[in-house]
Formats: sequence, structure tokens, C-alpha cells
Amino acid sequence: MSTETVDTGGDPAIEVTADAADEALSLLEGEGLDTEVAGLRLFVQQGGCAGLSYGMRFDTEPEDDDLVVEHHGLRVFVDPASRNYIGGSKLDYEHGLQAAGFEVENPNVVSECGCGESFRT
Repeated sequence: MSTETVDTGGDPAIEVTADAADEALSLLEGEGLDTEVAGLRLFVQQGGCAGLSYGMRFDTEPEDDDLVVEHHGLRVFVDPASRNYIGGSKLDYEHGLQAAGFEVENPNVVSECGCGESFRT
């Protein structure tokens, strides 16, 4: 599958690794969602000891004002409020013996909490 960026609206795009796309697509399909329309919503919310934290969930379709990017067949939706915090980030999936999960590599972060769950820009 090719890497394609869709409707960035001039914002720095979100990059998605093949591992992250494969894992998310597998989970989307497991939920019975149409991967041609549905996607992974990546957002920032208030919380954590550093002030902000990442959130992810599946959505059946993007909102009208979302940034929509597609990499390796996975559609990623980012709301306008989150764009300022995560533009230019890379979404990866880590496979490990002690932990596995999605990880956001964000060039806008100036500090993170000790556990890595929250950040400040």
C-alpha cells in the first residue's frame, strides 16, 4: 500500500509507520469497521502531570474540519484544536516483551513527565 497524505490544509502532516498502520487496521477490522471510511482519531486532551496527554479512538468517519491523513491504508483524523500540538508527529507501534502499544513521537514537546504519559509544548 502506498503512503498518501490527504487534505492537510497546509498543516504539518502526521506520519504513520507501517507497524502502526498494520496494528490499527487489524483492530479496526476486528471492530467490524469499514477501513475505507473509518479511521483512527488522534487527539490531545488536558491531563497528566505535564499538562497534556494523547488520546486515540476509532471513528466511523472524519468530522468536516478534521485534518485527514492516510498512510499505509490507515486514515488518521486530527481535530483543529489538536493540530497545534501534534502537527509533524509520527505515530509508531512498539512491540516489546514488557509492553506494546502505540507511541507518538512529537517534535513539539519541550518536556514530558517521568512516566511518558503526558507532555508540555
